[in-house]
This record gives sequence, C-alpha cells and structure tokens, in this order.
Amino acid sequence: MFTGIVEEIGQVAVVQQRPFGARITVRSSLVGADASPGDSILVDGVCLTVLAAKDGLLDFDIVRETLHRTTFSDLRIGRDVNLERALRASDRLSGHIVTGHVDGIGIIRTLKSAGSTTELRIQVDPPLSAYMVTKGSVAVDGISLTIASLTEDGFSVSLIPFTVAHTGLRFKQTGMKINIECDILGKYVRKYLGHFRADGIDEDMLQKYGFC
Repeated sequence: MFTGIVEEIGQVAVVQQRPFGARITVRSSLVGADASPGDSILVDGVCLTVLAAKDGLLDFDIVRETLHRTTFSDLRIGRDVNLERALRASDRLSGHIVTGHVDGIGIIRTLKSAGSTTELRIQVDPPLSAYMVTKGSVAVDGISLTIASLTEDGFSVSLIPFTVAHTGLRFKQTGMKINIECDILGKYVRKYLGHFRADGIDEDMLQKYGFC
C-alpha cells in the first residue's frame, strides 16, 4: 500500500526483454538506499517487487500483463520515473490509499500554466470516469491528486508548483500517456451498489439512503 506522495524521481538505467515480459534497473539514491529484495516500490504508479538492490540500483521484473496495461509498454532507458516506498503502519497518510494496481492509461490533453498553478487535463476511457468524482482522489503516475472537475472525456486537476517541481510531471508534454489508478474506495462502493441493483433495490431506495 502507498500514499501517492512521491519521494524521489528515479531513472531507468537498463531495460531487458525477457520471455515473461521485461527486467528493468532503476537508478535511485533515496528510495534505493534502504531497499531490500522483496520490498514493494511504486514506480510511476505501478507496484513492483525489488529483485536486487545494490549501489543505488534497483532491479524489477515486469510481466506481460503489466506491460500491456501500463505505460511500461514503451519503457526506455533514461526515462524518469516517480518512486515511493511502501507505507508503514506508523506513517502519515498524506495523500490517499494507493495500491499500485493501474486501472488504465490516460492521455494528456492539456498541460498549461494558469497563474500560480498548472492545469492538467487527462483523457480516459468512460469505464475509468465512472469511478471519479469532483474533489475526489486519483493517482496519476503514482501521484496523489485531487480531481478539480470532470470533463466530457476525462478529468482535470490543478497542480501546485511543488508538485510539478518534485515529480515526473515536469517532464510531461501534451499527447503523452500516463498511468491512472482510480480511488480504491470508490471502486468498492460502486461494486456494492451494483449488487444492490442486482438484488432488486431500485434507484429511489438508493437515493433515500444517500448511496447515489
């Protein structure tokens, strides 16, 4: 489990194609300093398991399913990636609950300065939008962000200068792909409501008890 608060920007140093998918090496000074084999690390929003950690280099295996569902399908040497270590029970939950299980890929449609903030608009497929609400949480390349508004084809967020300066968003451009993870709480609630409807509870009843 993670919080979506990026600790460090690492850099992909090695990409090796393997029968199961790929093996990558990420250069990291902070996150890699105390990492051990078996640790979970959030890499651009994807939860990966450390295979080896030595001299600030972290090795990870990525299976084909992960490559297919994330932006890792076009991973290249030199790519900057957001890194976060797994949440400890004693840590503050400064962002929101992030699992590292990417739901889909978004496309940056707008990335522009708006006064002291930066406006980021991302296009996503309708199935992802169904789990999003205004002022709710979303993880974008592993970064915990608050949805400013919902759009016809996705959502928008407002980025403060600190977020831009301390995450990989500062390297992004319009048209680039980005990993999206919807709020896990919203996914559970939506599934439970689906069971209610399947059991014959109508919309008026759901509204009466504040479920929709």
